Amino acid sequence: QVRLAESGGGLVQAGGSRRLSCAASGSILSINDMGWYRQAPGKQRELVAVISSGGTTNYADSVKGRSTISRDNAKNTVYLQMNSLKSEETAVYYCYAKVKILQATFWHEYWGQGSQVTVFS
Repeated sequence: QVRLAESGGGLVQAGGSRRLSCAASGSILSINDMGWYRQAPGKQRELVAVISSGGTTNYADSVKGRSTISRDNAKNTVYLQMNSLKSEETAVYYCYAKVKILQATFWHEYWGQGSQVTVFS
């Protein structure tokens, strides 16, 4: 009923930048939080950044000052601008959204399929 389509992953040299995008589509009534998580090989999935519908943001300490999360509510899209990337940030990046679908009472969490970001030296 809800699909999160990610784009922007790929190869980037250490110190470089990358912008991820994620568009939500489907039977959407409202979207609360949207955000990004990442999972490196052999590690647990971790929060990168999240933004509320009102624009309040929260970042992992490891990306503060180097990454910016933003959203376009009219397009149901969230963005993650990552700068000064490090090799240890190589991971699959997952988009996340807390959505209320049409005719629903509760909020549900949805995830994108994941987008690989590889940072090479």
